[in-house]
Amino acid sequence: MTSTIGIDIGGTKIAGALVSGDGRVVRSGKRETPAQDPNALVQATSELINELADGDQVAGAGVACAGYIDAAGTTVLFSPNLAWRDEPFKQRLEEHVSVPVVIENDANAAAYGEYAHGAGAGDPDMVMVTVGTGVGGGIIIGGQLFRGSYGIGGEIGHIRVVPGGQLCGCGNRGCLEAYASGSALVREARALVTSGSPYAATLSEACGGDPSKLDGPMITTAAQQGDPAAVELLGDLGTWLGEGLATIASVLDPSRFVIGGGVADAGDLLLEPMRAAYGRLLTGRGHRPLATFVTADLGNDAGMIGAAALVRERL
Repeated sequence: MTSTIGIDIGGTKIAGALVSGDGRVVRSGKRETPAQDPNALVQATSELINELADGDQVAGAGVACAGYIDAAGTTVLFSPNLAWRDEPFKQRLEEHVSVPVVIENDANAAAYGEYAHGAGAGDPDMVMVTVGTGVGGGIIIGGQLFRGSYGIGGEIGHIRVVPGGQLCGCGNRGCLEAYASGSALVREARALVTSGSPYAATLSEACGGDPSKLDGPMITTAAQQGDPAAVELLGDLGTWLGEGLATIASVLDPSRFVIGGGVADAGDLLLEPMRAAYGRLLTGRGHRPLATFVTADLGNDAGMIGAAALVRERL
């Protein structure tokens, strides 16, 4: 079966892979992301595509972009962390490569990757939630990626959960992302260490007494080692996520939630409070089936593998 190329453009690196028809990464490569230069982004991405395609029969390249993609799948309308504003990225890439190009939002691509080759395989109605610096989402309905009328559907992190609450990076207040992201986890942990509470002793030791050096992996490690404060912080995060996903279930009624992103490394320390909160708030609880919660299988490769799979689906 002809291979396809998957590219995942993040804020610091561009990762790419030649992907077989069954979702295996055949070979990979990467570039640094020239985040503030749209022309350099085109050049770096097209160079990586051409490098990965060299010597192989390739059907096309899928590119996962950290931004909003228009309904036609041709233009990056906006990216919060990259210099894309109404950028005709598909056309510009195709001027420099010899294969057709598909572009898609990075969380959507990751969701499709998990549906096609990962933890969501075989489940036609699933929602993927990526919990990292922010909260991303991707929705599969009837085996198809849901994009919405304007291409911007699936932004789960920006449903409002607290009117007038914490300021979110999107400019609104009270978004789920402001309470249920890795950034929120670190914010709360740093505040606890800064307070000087004995309850934060383990976390304070982990960061050498400097709250600014505390990060998500430190918190997860402390929780896995049994630190009560870190366990509670992850439990609070899971509770926020579970409550938010109960709201999503009222609209979409998926059978499976796939949880990815760096914070998902905490496993059941995150998933158990998430399941509990979801069950408490779900409309009709006790009289309807509960969705299953599973961690993602593809890790950091989900965006690349999903972008490569979307080439097959669309071309």
